[in-house]
Amino acid sequence: MPVLSKPIPPLYTVYILRSTIRHASLYIGSTPNPPRRLKQHNGEVKGGAARTSRRKLRPWEMVGLVSGFPVMVAALKFEWALTNPHISLHIPSSSRITTSAGRKRNGYPKRPRNTLTSILSNIHLLLRVPSFARWPLKVHFFDPEVYEAWKKWCATANEPLRNTIQILTDFGPLPSNSKETVSSKADEPERPWGIHALPLDYAPMKDYVTKTQSIYDFEREGNCVVCGDRLEPGKGLYATCSNAGCEGTGHVLCWSKHVLGKEAGEDIIPISGHCPQCKGEVVWSDLMKEMSLRIRGAKEIQKLLKEPRKRKVRT
Repeated sequence: MPVLSKPIPPLYTVYILRSTIRHASLYIGSTPNPPRRLKQHNGEVKGGAARTSRRKLRPWEMVGLVSGFPVMVAALKFEWALTNPHISLHIPSSSRITTSAGRKRNGYPKRPRNTLTSILSNIHLLLRVPSFARWPLKVHFFDPEVYEAWKKWCATANEPLRNTIQILTDFGPLPSNSKETVSSKADEPERPWGIHALPLDYAPMKDYVTKTQSIYDFEREGNCVVCGDRLEPGKGLYATCSNAGCEGTGHVLCWSKHVLGKEAGEDIIPISGHCPQCKGEVVWSDLMKEMSLRIRGAKEIQKLLKEPRKRKVRT
């Protein structure tokens, strides 16, 4: 198995695409760049899928997506399971919601036709199965109608989602009939929303990375915040608290046991907990993303921390 040489990506998603012309036409895909992928599906740039190339169904819109996948392969596994819920081995037979619609000539099960309800119900199911239940995933909705369908399904589902899974909505700016409001906002730049507001790079981590670079570059690791042993610079895998103002650093294994707490005997993937030093909340995926960036992402860090050039003022 090849050794991973890249850091955890800033974003990788599995998305739901819907035709604005015919809402019953739906498509599932995965991408690290939703705005660019949407342009491809709509034929604005090259690279769209054959199933979304019919002009009479364009333009397409992304009405929802799942984010937080640690690598491309993880997103592809989730995408395949969501596209093929009738045969995916990630879904136990006793929990399967979608069943095959007969068989093809070659004997393989036919893929049932997707509906919005079937897609949302299978997302809910996949977020609960052992393969994906402890991944740091978030569910985003960009259309009120789709979000209402999601809430309706959640109200009838036999099991709730893990309470650490974030459900996020962004329906864009609210329409206003007030002339004063329109005139007052005329000069303001339009706020990006939906898929255009998603972070496509490591910019949200800049302060966190700046802090950890100072700690590790100047060998200020100190003692492990969990076990108390001295951290030898450059001789182990260390993670640092993500909270602003806290430099609590420790062995990755110690952090893992601490965050897992009572779950340590049952699960191996931590989700979230509290820093032993500042007592603030820490999310395991944030710690791991920073560590992978520090170890494997020298170019990405250089780009992130590079100061923009100052423009010369003409006199």
